[in-house]
Amino acid sequence: MLYSPIKFRNLELKNRWVMSPMCMYSCENGVPNDFHYVHYGSRAQGGTGLIIVEATGVVPEGRITHKCTGLWNDEQTQAFKKTVNFVHNNSESKIGIQLGHAGRKASTWNGKQLSLEEGWETVAPSKIPYAEDERIPHELTIPEIKKLVQNFKDSASRALEAGFDLIEIHAAHGYLIHQFLSPLSNNRTDEYGGSFENRIRFLVEIGDAVNELLDENHPLFVRISGTEYAENGWDIEESVKLAEVLKNKKVDLMDVSSGGNIHGAKITLFDGYQVPLSAQIKKETGMKTGAVGLIKSAEHAEEILEKGEADLIFVAREILRNPYLAVQGSFEGKGDCDFPHQYERARI
Repeated sequence: MLYSPIKFRNLELKNRWVMSPMCMYSCENGVPNDFHYVHYGSRAQGGTGLIIVEATGVVPEGRITHKCTGLWNDEQTQAFKKTVNFVHNNSESKIGIQLGHAGRKASTWNGKQLSLEEGWETVAPSKIPYAEDERIPHELTIPEIKKLVQNFKDSASRALEAGFDLIEIHAAHGYLIHQFLSPLSNNRTDEYGGSFENRIRFLVEIGDAVNELLDENHPLFVRISGTEYAENGWDIEESVKLAEVLKNKKVDLMDVSSGGNIHGAKITLFDGYQVPLSAQIKKETGMKTGAVGLIKSAEHAEEILEKGEADLIFVAREILRNPYLAVQGSFEGKGDCDFPHQYERARI
C-alpha cells in the first residue's frame, strides 16, 4: 500500500509518503529563499508523494518567529512559485502549504517569548498566556476574528496563485486555532467559546472560507492535535466529533498530531506514538487520516497502512535525516517510486 496511489478530490498522489510541515526559521520578512528551494526540491527528488511546506503565517504577527515563512504579499507569493514550479517540473511529487497563525505562541525565538521591543503583541481567544511568565495576550474581538478568517482566505488565494496543489490548515500544536478549540485556553462566553460547537466555530469558518476558493483539483487538509494530554482539555473524543463535522465540510483528510497547547504537558514518546489517535478517528468516522510521529522506516509505514490506521504517512525528522527515504524504501520493498532519470544508474 505504501507505494500505491491515492486520490483526494481529483489530485492523485503517487504514494503515501508525506513530508510533514516543519519550520525552518530561515526567512527574512516571511520570504522563502534559496535554502527553501533546495530543501523542498531535494525531497521531491527523493520520491515523496506529497510535500507540505512549513507553517506559514497568514499575517506578520501570526508567525511563530520573525524567521518563519509568510504569505500575505506578492513578494512571498512569487518566491514560493519558484519552488513549486521546480517540484512540478522535476518530479511526480505534489506540493501543499500549511497556513496558520501562532496566536499566543507567536513572537518567539529559541522557544522563548520575545520582548515587545524585539517582537510583537500576541493575540488569543482569551487573556490566558501559554506560560505563566509570558505576557497576557490580547483577547480577539469578534470583528478581529472575522478579519482573521479573511486573512486565511487571502493567503489561500495566494497559495493557489503560487501553484500549490493543496492547502492544509494548521489547527494543532497550541497555535491560534487550537487555542480556540481547547476549553483550557478559551474561556470566552460569546459564540466562539463555551460549547464544543462554539469552540470549533473559528476553524469551521476558516475551512468554509478557504473551500470557497478550492476546486476539485485542490483538496483541503486540516492538522489537529488529537489530544493535548491534559485533564479537561481537548481530547480524542472531541477530535472524533470534530472529524465528523469537518468530513461534511469538504475537508479531505485529518492530519493527526498531538500536544502543544498546555505548557509542561507530559508526553510518553515511542515509535508511532500518535498513530492510535489517527486510527481511532479513521475507525469511528470513516474520514481519511494521516499518521505522524516517530515513523522511521518503510516497514513501519507499511504496517500502519495495512492495519487501516491511516491513509497517509507523514514523516518529519526522518526525512530531514534522509531526503531519499521514500525512494530507498521502494528499493528494499520492490515498490515503484519516482526517481530522477538523471540518477537512474543508482537504482540497481
